[in-house]
Amino acid sequence: MRPVLAVAATLLAVVASVAASIALGPANVTVPDVVAVVVAHLGGPPADVSRIQDGIVWELRLPRALLAAISGCGLALCGAIMQSLLRNRLADPFVLGISSGASTGAVSVAVLGVGAGALSLSTGAFVGALVSFVLVMMLATGAGGGTGPVILAGVAGTQLFSALTSFIVLSSADAEQTRGVLFWLLGSLAGAGWSDVAVCAGAVGIGAVACVVAAPSLDAVTLGSDTARALGVSLLRLSVVLLGVTALMTATIVASAGAIGFVGLVIPHAARILVGTAHHRVLPVSMAIGAVFMVWADTLARSVFAPQEIPVGVVTALVGVPAFAIILLRSRRGVR
Repeated sequence: MRPVLAVAATLLAVVASVAASIALGPANVTVPDVVAVVVAHLGGPPADVSRIQDGIVWELRLPRALLAAISGCGLALCGAIMQSLLRNRLADPFVLGISSGASTGAVSVAVLGVGAGALSLSTGAFVGALVSFVLVMMLATGAGGGTGPVILAGVAGTQLFSALTSFIVLSSADAEQTRGVLFWLLGSLAGAGWSDVAVCAGAVGIGAVACVVAAPSLDAVTLGSDTARALGVSLLRLSVVLLGVTALMTATIVASAGAIGFVGLVIPHAARILVGTAHHRVLPVSMAIGAVFMVWADTLARSVFAPQEIPVGVVTALVGVPAFAIILLRSRRGVR
């Protein structure tokens, strides 16, 4: 019953966290008001709130909270997948340079005007993530393949695309653009809208289905390459599909929310502590914990120094580093 209870508790925590996050802020809005507004917009009876309160909940805070939850869900899922495929518990979307490549693609569209208006920020981020992913895989293949070369190639790709992003911003953006881009690169959900929610939900939904379907194969991969092949798992096809899905999710999230670190690194470890290592349990619990974590990280980012916001990536790093240190100490002592 422990895995079932863990999944149910984390899903309940996601809903409660979103509702509480929307209610928190300078405007006088309560959780029952939030529920009433959402029900009214979904076809229920009218909510007994003012138009201003209705707009605050439906147009401002609800899209932002949902985007935070979806982003946390997707980043945690990406981290869990990459840690399993690479058999390295330090892997996350940043390891393969996917986040850095997505940032470069998005900045190229926003600052340089690549595509002459025909490319959206999400498209630019996805192209950048794809280019980074292909480059890293080519470097790793040329070095003989394996986990070690992949990680080393990922580090090189991360540094390359981070440098390109900095060069574009510093050489082509004015002072206002530079400030906005740098704030966005650290993670910001301030401009979240329903279109961002829809795009991210679609990408993460596709990724979640593909990853959950591949959960038995991931269990086989964790036992070793030879064992996986003996069980009929095509490692090449599995890696291409799941890493491609990971690139899609990461690029979409980076385009909407910026490059947010430590979620994909820390959350899968917390999920394994709760429900063990079987992927049909680890993946959904990781997604739920990631959603809760991101919702509260964004709530802290917009409320601690209100009315001034801090980038949500700063909050995830400040919370994620101590949490990861605790997890490492627990693992070293053999605590599961």
